[in-house]
Amino acid sequence: MHPLLKRLQIHIVVTGATGLIGSSLIYCLIALQKGIKIIAPVRNLAKAKEKFSPEQLKCIRLIECDLVKFDYDSLGDVDYIVHCAAPTASKFFVDHPVETFSIIYEGTKVLLDYAVRHKIKGFVYLSSLEVYGEINDDSKAVDERAQGYLDPLSVRSSYPMAKRAVKNFCCLYAAQYGVPVKIARLTQTTGAGIAKDDNRVIAQFARLAANGQDIVLHTSGESARPYCYTMDSISAILYILLRGKPGEAYNVANESTYISARGMAEYLQKIFNPSINVKIEINENMGYAPASKLRLSSAKLRSLGWEPRYGLKEIFERLIEYLGEN
Repeated sequence: MHPLLKRLQIHIVVTGATGLIGSSLIYCLIALQKGIKIIAPVRNLAKAKEKFSPEQLKCIRLIECDLVKFDYDSLGDVDYIVHCAAPTASKFFVDHPVETFSIIYEGTKVLLDYAVRHKIKGFVYLSSLEVYGEINDDSKAVDERAQGYLDPLSVRSSYPMAKRAVKNFCCLYAAQYGVPVKIARLTQTTGAGIAKDDNRVIAQFARLAANGQDIVLHTSGESARPYCYTMDSISAILYILLRGKPGEAYNVANESTYISARGMAEYLQKIFNPSINVKIEINENMGYAPASKLRLSSAKLRSLGWEPRYGLKEIFERLIEYLGEN
């Protein structure tokens, strides 16, 4: 158990309970101690119930609702909020850019307003490394103060521009209203429990390698980033929630996993399945973000006491095992 959670009897709101991070966080909170009461507003109650066992559901109050229109005041006072809910698919960003921006912005504003009225103890907003935009010099690590180019006239920018806007909003609410909101700026997180239709690069490549299929890149594969195993990201969120500074952002990434998309494909071929091939077939209509090289620094997060435990090999071992079972 995290030492800061030992004596707490808390009520915590977790949005995005059907997603990888939200559901994993809830599993973790249930395992920590019985005194943690979890409230999970969800869009689809049936989907949420499939995520958890009957025993786990005894610890969760699931509420089916529109996350933007829900009356959070009906919950009364809670101690903590972890806001995980957001669109995550690149194709959705392109096909539904207005909805993408609106869900991210408006869904966070109602929670921040609720936090003002109810004087919560802590709030973590889950952001994304995509807020950094285009940075292509990886000669030095990217810290939380960096900012690359984002094209405001690009439809694909609906997601990172909304995340940038909310990042500023969190800072404003912390400064003006004293909301103890912190930002977890996550790199791509993966692990057991990913959705079967998860189309992010690391999930696609692991699935192909597990099935003995060739890995086909639809870009040159130059984009590079670090990755993070699910449990490392969950522990980071808890550190930020309990030790982070209001109005501040923290990169969540395992620096040792920094690799390009093409490098990842070749790594999987070499280490896990030499029988497959790595091919490049350029397709510019996939909705991918512009190429960037985001060698994130996690020094600020590590100053809170956090350390990652799972490297690239361990991530893929667990991911491929999970995919093979499912």
